Amino acid sequence: VELVESGGGLVQAGDSLSLSCAASGDTICISGINWYRQAPGKERELVAAITSGETTYYADSVKGRFTISRDNAKNTVYLQMNSLKAEDTAVYYCNSKGGSTCPGLYEYDLWGQGTQVTVSS
Repeated sequence: VELVESGGGLVQAGDSLSLSCAASGDTICISGINWYRQAPGKERELVAAITSGETTYYADSVKGRFTISRDNAKNTVYLQMNSLKAEDTAVYYCNSKGGSTCPGLYEYDLWGQGTQVTVSS
């Protein structure tokens, strides 16, 4: 299974941006998708997550501004980011971690290549 992010860019504070995480391969073998971000000099942090049952989680820092959703028909998870702040500047990664009965994916921790989001103040 491969995860590919897209949608990053340079925006101004207060603007919106939508990120996509497209999964390909044996996508039936994976379940939840997480969005992480890593700013320069900081540790990677979990921003949002969505389970196969569409239960969602948000970090306090983005609650009310970011929305995670999934389109199972397109094997894609989205992160809609509104009211962006300079402190949202980071490389955003999608991730899926868990276990399955699929050969080669009994235990998995999959990461995309990341997409840069830069918010100018």
